[in-house]
Amino acid sequence: MTTATTDPVALPPTVGHLWRRSRGLLLALLLLVVTGVVLAALQSGEQHGRLDPRSADRTGSRALAQLLAAHGVTSQVVTTSEEAAAAAGPGTTLLLTDPDILTPQQLTGLRTATAHTPGRIVLLAPGPATLETFTPHITAEHPTDNSTRAPACSLPAARRAGTALMGGLRYVAPDGTADRCYLSGGRPTLLRLPAPDAGRDTVLLGSPDFLYNRHLAKHGNASLALQLLGAHKHLIWYLPSLSDPSSAQDDQRGFLDLIPSGWSWGLLQLAFAAAFAALWRARRLGPLVPEHLPVTVPAAETTEGHARLYEQANARDRASTVLRAATRTRLAPLIGVPPAHAHTPDSLLPAVHAHLPQAPTAEAELHTLLFGPAPADDTALVQLADQLDALEISIVSQERHAPREHPDR
Repeated sequence: MTTATTDPVALPPTVGHLWRRSRGLLLALLLLVVTGVVLAALQSGEQHGRLDPRSADRTGSRALAQLLAAHGVTSQVVTTSEEAAAAAGPGTTLLLTDPDILTPQQLTGLRTATAHTPGRIVLLAPGPATLETFTPHITAEHPTDNSTRAPACSLPAARRAGTALMGGLRYVAPDGTADRCYLSGGRPTLLRLPAPDAGRDTVLLGSPDFLYNRHLAKHGNASLALQLLGAHKHLIWYLPSLSDPSSAQDDQRGFLDLIPSGWSWGLLQLAFAAAFAALWRARRLGPLVPEHLPVTVPAAETTEGHARLYEQANARDRASTVLRAATRTRLAPLIGVPPAHAHTPDSLLPAVHAHLPQAPTAEAELHTLLFGPAPADDTALVQLADQLDALEISIVSQERHAPREHPDR
């Protein structure tokens, strides 16, 4: 007997299906959030950045801040150029830990605020832009390695400290009264410029490494740092920040400006290569060509495959919908119901009830069997399939044994 089936209308996914499909992704996102919160909590203690006087890390300067405090020097940490300019009053030492990230406007503002007040300004590894603002007659040469060096100068602070870990940038100054200390290749890595009238003396350090916690106790590093930064009773410790509002400027570079030119050329070549590869692969594509299947898949195997997919997804509602729709489609021509009304309860149920054997089934039970809700578990689904099969067998048997009128031959 040849049977025909119609595809049932796809039901919208239920809350349970949505949860089963998305719970893996949601659990992964939850794990990611929890991991981020834990890492943030572990790293949100007293850890600070490089050269921060509050940091006990290897590259922090907490040991130096405590040493200065023991000698009566108070340290004030500032993070904006306005705070640094306001705090750098007479008789103070202003330390710029990373002057090269400051904008020309910030450097000029600091220079103007400190030009006519007595004290000291210490610049750590200043580059050409910083030197142009604070010491226009000084230039910087290529850096050298950090190593233990002798003072080799008459600066009292350096002579008392003795050997220290110095290196980094080397500075070139015209002949004059500048103190040139800790030479490398004849160029100083520590340069002190005397103070002009009613101004500040300037100390240029080629490298800040001797100020780190990990190096402070070696050689004369602590003595040199204490004398350079403790010359006055108040130290302004300026830690420049990229989030400083005063660092905003109209010509601020964007992300692409920060990429080195070599990377830009490399990315351009990769883009051309990707475009050519796409064109090469696209030429191999042509119009769609219908092809015969290499094998014929039996309907039983297809049905079994669908059943396994439904079982794997726990889609009992979809499986029961398919079973009921197929049963209604097969019963309709047997009981004289048009195919268009095979899935209409008002048309199908009275006809089914009329063609049942002498022990009739109530229409309410037929409605539950053919149009009822989804089974609650797999056992109920199997029972539903058996009941549908029994109903169909009963009607087929009834039709076969029903008396038929034969035309006269």
